[in-house]
Amino acid sequence: MSTDSILLKVEDLESGYGQSQVLYGMRLQIDAGQCVTLLGRNGMGKTTTIKSIMGMHLAWKGQVQFNGANIRNLPSHRVAQRGVGLVPEGRQIFPNLSVEENLIATAADRRKKSNPWTLSRVYQLFPRLQERAGNFGNQLSGGEQQMLAISRALMTNPELLILDEATEGLSPLVRQEIWTALALLRHEGMAILVIDKNLAPLLRLADRHFIVEKGQIVWEGDSDALSADPDARQKYLGA
Repeated sequence: MSTDSILLKVEDLESGYGQSQVLYGMRLQIDAGQCVTLLGRNGMGKTTTIKSIMGMHLAWKGQVQFNGANIRNLPSHRVAQRGVGLVPEGRQIFPNLSVEENLIATAADRRKKSNPWTLSRVYQLFPRLQERAGNFGNQLSGGEQQMLAISRALMTNPELLILDEATEGLSPLVRQEIWTALALLRHEGMAILVIDKNLAPLLRLADRHFIVEKGQIVWEGDSDALSADPDARQKYLGA
């Protein structure tokens, strides 16, 4: 791939909390239209990586480039304005706003797409949200809240969608609905970075996988390579 296709590039990223270092030279690359996973056991630095990319946590060293521009340690709203949409761990929807108010609160068409994400489009993606449009965020089930969090990120019309724990705590039926939606987004050319513990659907969805152990990448490859490497799956993922 040419360098022109690189959407997100993370190199030599170091970060931590107080005197405790968490990331030790993290690296990651996502090309335009590519779906990539960040995998690993709990506490290995996945969420810290996402927070450092999004400017929610200050990185100590290293590079974070988006569309060739340095975004390391930009305020999170500036990172979003550049075209990165985040579905955070825990969803973090606005509990006292209705579904529709959640969706329009941060909506923007910054990319000037020919087919931008609008209320009607996200309601087509998740019809249940249209049924619950007047309900407050705290009146939704966990699955509905995750659909809302994904739709809220899409309403910013991002070039890259990041999901931290995409299906954690959801029922199998809702999980399948989320995976189906992500497959559709990928088919439409949306670049996606996803963290999740459910390996089987990720192997079907993603182009490339990065496994993190103690704050650094210890394995990377495509789905065929990960499927064919039971030692890596067992050692780093317990799968």
